[in-house]
Amino acid sequence: MRHSTQILLGLSLGLVSGLLVAASAELSALGLETYISPLGSLWVNAIRMTVIPLLIALLVTAIAGNESGAGVLKLGARTLAFIVSMIALSSSFAFLFAAPFVMSLSVDPSASSALLELTGSGLDEKTLLPPFSDWLISLVPANPIAAAATGDILPLMIFTGLFAVALLQVNADKRQAVTDLFSAIKDAMFILIRWIMTLAPYGIFALVFPIAATLGTQVITALASFLFITCSLIVLLALSLYGFVWWLGINPIHFARTLIPVQIIGFSTRSSLAALPATVNATTTLGVPEKTSGLVLPIAVSLFKFASPLARTAGTYFVAMLYGIDLEAQQLVVIALSIGLLSFYSPGIPSGGLLIMTPVYVSLGLPVAGIGILIAIDLVVDMFITAANVTANAALALFAASHENRAVVPVTS
Repeated sequence: MRHSTQILLGLSLGLVSGLLVAASAELSALGLETYISPLGSLWVNAIRMTVIPLLIALLVTAIAGNESGAGVLKLGARTLAFIVSMIALSSSFAFLFAAPFVMSLSVDPSASSALLELTGSGLDEKTLLPPFSDWLISLVPANPIAAAATGDILPLMIFTGLFAVALLQVNADKRQAVTDLFSAIKDAMFILIRWIMTLAPYGIFALVFPIAATLGTQVITALASFLFITCSLIVLLALSLYGFVWWLGINPIHFARTLIPVQIIGFSTRSSLAALPATVNATTTLGVPEKTSGLVLPIAVSLFKFASPLARTAGTYFVAMLYGIDLEAQQLVVIALSIGLLSFYSPGIPSGGLLIMTPVYVSLGLPVAGIGILIAIDLVVDMFITAANVTANAALALFAASHENRAVVPVTS
C-alpha cells in the first residue's frame, strides 16, 4: 500500500472513529481523546526536532556547498528579482483572498475551546508582536544558538546565510570540510524525517481523532470547505502566469498547450523534480535556449516554490480558525510574509513546506498539532501546488531568456 494511501487511511479512520465517539454519549463519557491526543503531540514533536538542523544544513549547502549553490549566487539580478516578486505575489494573494475566505469559516466556539485545552496552545500575551524597532534589531541575533533554541527562525537564517557566504572566502579545503559536515547533517535529517513520516498514518490518526470527537460533523464541513477554497485560489494564482507570458510575447494558448504534459506529471507525482525533464522539453519548444534552461530550471526546482506561500498561509489561517484563535491584521501579514520567506528553504520532499512551518506556529502560539492535520489532507493540495509550481518554473525560464537577449521566439499562433 502506498504511503499516501496509508496516510489517507489514517485520516479516514481518525475521522470515522472520532465521529462515532461524538455521536455516542457513552463513548464520549470515556474521554478517549484525552488519552489519544498526546500520541499525536509526540509525533508532531518528532517532526519539530528536525526542523532547525535541516534548515541550517539546507542553507549552508545551498550557498557554499555545491554547484547549485554557486549557480544561485551567479544567477542574474533580474531572475532573482522575478523569484522574489512572485513569492511576494503569492504571499500577498494569500493575505488578500485566503484570509477573508478561510477565516469566514466557523466551528462551535465551545468545541474550539475544548481543542485548545487538549493541545495546550493558543495566543496569549507572550505572543504579541514586538514594536517594529525591536523586531528590526532582533534580525541580527546577539546569540545565534539562543535564536535556534527559541525558534527565532528569521534571525537564525540571516546568521546562517552570512556564515555560508563567509565560507566562500575560506580556503577551499577547509570550506569543503565544513560543507561536507552540513551535507551529512542534511542527509541524516532526511533519513530521520523518512523514519518519522513512516509513522504518519498513526500520528495523523491520533491528531484527527480528538478533533473529530470534539467537533463532530463540523470537522467534515470545515475540511471540505478549506480544500475547495485553497485549491480554487491556487488555480486563480496560476492563471496570472498566463497573463505574464502574454506580456513576454508568448501566445498564452500555445503556452498552455505546451505545459499540459508538464502539469500532468507535476500533478500526479507531486514533484517538480520529477517534472524537470518535461519542463526542459516544454521550454525548448517555447524558444528557450538549453543554456538558459539548464541553469534556470534546476535552480527553480530547488528554490522557487511559487504556490506554496499561498497554500501554506491559507492552511495556517485554517488552523487558527479551527482552534478558535482570532488573528489580528498584523498577525495575518506576519504569517504570510514568514511563510513566503520559509518557502525558499522547503526541503524537496512531499509536504516539505509543511514540515518547516513549526517556527511560525511556535512564535505566534498557534497549535503545532494543526500542522499534522494539514499533512493529512495535503495530498490534494500538494497536487495543485506542484502543477502551479512547474508552470511558474517554465515562466521563469522564459523571463530569464527574454532578458538575456537570447533567441526566444514569440509565438503568436
